[in-house]
Amino acid sequence: MSNTASHSRAEKLLLEAGRAFNSTLEYEELIERVLRLVVAAAGSQAALVFRVDHERTDIKIRFMNCVDCRVKVFRRELGQGVIGWVAKYKEPVIINDAAGDPKVDQEIGRLGGISMKSLISVPLIGKGQMIGVIEAINKLDDGEFDEADLDVLIGLANQIAVAIDNAYLYRAVKREALEKHLLYEIGKKLSGSLRLDEVLREILDSLKKAVDFDSAGIYLVDSDTRQIESVLTVGYDPEDEASQHLMVGQGLIGTVAQEGEAVIVPDVAADRRYIRSSPTTRSEIVAPIKLDDKAIGVINLESDRLDAFDRRARSLMSAFASQAAISIERARLHEQLIAGQKLVEQLSIAREIQRSFLPGRTPDIPGYDLAGRNVPSFQVGGDYYDFIDIVKGQTGIAIGDVSGKGIAAALIMASFRASLIAEIRNNYSIRAICHKVNNLLCESVRPGSFVTALYGVLDSRNHVLTFANCGHDQPILLRSDGRVEYLKEGGPLLGVTPDVDYEERPVYLNRGEVVLLYTDGVSEAFNSADEAFGTERLIQVLRDNRRESSQTISEVIFKAVKEHASRRHVFDDLTMIVLKRLD
Repeated sequence: MSNTASHSRAEKLLLEAGRAFNSTLEYEELIERVLRLVVAAAGSQAALVFRVDHERTDIKIRFMNCVDCRVKVFRRELGQGVIGWVAKYKEPVIINDAAGDPKVDQEIGRLGGISMKSLISVPLIGKGQMIGVIEAINKLDDGEFDEADLDVLIGLANQIAVAIDNAYLYRAVKREALEKHLLYEIGKKLSGSLRLDEVLREILDSLKKAVDFDSAGIYLVDSDTRQIESVLTVGYDPEDEASQHLMVGQGLIGTVAQEGEAVIVPDVAADRRYIRSSPTTRSEIVAPIKLDDKAIGVINLESDRLDAFDRRARSLMSAFASQAAISIERARLHEQLIAGQKLVEQLSIAREIQRSFLPGRTPDIPGYDLAGRNVPSFQVGGDYYDFIDIVKGQTGIAIGDVSGKGIAAALIMASFRASLIAEIRNNYSIRAICHKVNNLLCESVRPGSFVTALYGVLDSRNHVLTFANCGHDQPILLRSDGRVEYLKEGGPLLGVTPDVDYEERPVYLNRGEVVLLYTDGVSEAFNSADEAFGTERLIQVLRDNRRESSQTISEVIFKAVKEHASRRHVFDDLTMIVLKRLD
C-alpha cells in the first residue's frame, strides 16, 4: 500500500472514529464501536479491548468476532498473555505466529470461539497513564499484520483512550446518580411502610436495579436463640432453602452477623465458610444490617458468575443495609405496638388512676411551707403521696410505694388509698389506722404484693408531727443545729402479715427545721459506676439548701438525682414531700 493511500486510510479512520466516539457516552455502546473500528482498521477477524481497573487483580475482556459481531465478556488474570505484557511495558507488539509464541494466551481464542493465528496489540495511554489495551486478532485471508496496521491502530489508540476514559467517568457519575436516586426513593418508600415484609421486598427490588445478582436473601438474628432466621429470599430452590439452619458464627452469613463486617467472596468454592444454598452460585457478597453498632441481620447476594461483586457493590449494600436497619426496627416496633395495644390501653388507664391519687392542691398551713412532687417513670409505677384535711390545725401527710409496676400496682395503690382515707375518718389513732389498713390489704392483695408507706399527722398549732413508718424509706429530719434524725418508728410493710401492731412517734419541729419524705426512686438512682444516689448525698443537698423554699428544695433534689443518674438508668417513679417549719 502506498504512503498516500495509507495516510488517506488512516485519516478516514480517524474521522470515522471521531464521529463514532462523539456520538455516545454510553460505556457499553462505545466499547462495541471501538471493537468494530479495530476490526475494520486492522482488517482482522476479531478484536478485544479492556480497561485497567486498579482496584482488581484481574481484567475484564470484551471480545468481538466479526462473524456474528456479538460482544463476549470474560475475565483473565492481570499480566497474563500478550495483553498483560503490553499493559505492563506500555509497548505495542505484532505477532504473526501466535501458535508458536509462548506469550500468547490461547485461552482467549478458545473463550472467543476462534483459533489465534496472528495478533497486533496496542496500549491505550491517556493523560500519561495506562488506560487499557486494544488487540486485533487474525489478519483476514490468512495474511500478516504489518507496520501500516500498527501505525493505524496507534493513531486510533489516543482517541480510543480518551473516549473510553470519558465514557467510564460518565458511567461512574451516572451510576452514582442512580445509586443516590435509589437510596432517596427507597428512603421515601420505606418511610411510608410499617409492614416488615413490604419493607424487605422494597429493599431487594431497589438493590437489584443497581447490583446484578441471581439470588438474594435478608436474614434477621434472633437475639435470644442466636439463630439466623430467613425473612425474605429470592432465587433459591425452596428445598435447598428449607435445609438451611444457621446460627450466628456459622457460614458466611453467620460470620458477618457475628463480626459485623461486610464480606466479598470472588469464588465460593475457595472459601471454606461457604455453605451451599444454590448449586449454581459462584460468588457472594454479604453485608451486615446494624443498629447501634450491633448486627441485627444481614443482606446476602449471590451470583452465578465468578467475582461478580466489587467494592462499589459493598458500599451500596452497606448504604441499603443502613436504611434497612432503621426500617426493620421501625416495622418491628410497629408490630409490637399493634400486638401490645391492650397493654398500652391498660397502662394509660393505670396512669390516670395514679394521677387521680395525687392531691389537686397543696394545703396552706400557717407557719409551714409544704411541697409535694411526683415525677412518673415511663412505666406506670406505684408511688403515691397525699395531704389530707382532718380538723382545723391538723393535716394528714401520707407517702407510699407499691411493689411492682403497671395496672396491678395502680389498683393496689387505689385499694391502699381508699382504705387509708376510710380509716382516717373512723380513727384518730395513727397506730390503729395502720393496723386496720394492713389487715385490709392482707385480705385483698395476692401474695408477694405489698405497700411501704408512712402516715403522719402535723399538728401545726403545737408544731408536732406524729407518724408511723410502715416499712418505708426512713424520712430525714434536719434539725436547726444541723443534726439529722430518721423517722423510722412504726412497723413492717403493709399487706404481708395480718394483725401486726404499729407504734407511733411524735417529733417536735423547731423553727427552720425540715422533714424530707421520699420513695426509693430518689435514693436508688444509679450512676454509670452502679453507685446509688443514697441518703448521704440526699442529706448534703438538703443541708446546702435548707434556707430555700420547700418547692425549691424539691426541685434541687430532683436535679441532683438526674445529674447523678446514668443515661442507662431506668428511672423508677420519683416522689417526695418537703415539710419545713418557717423561721
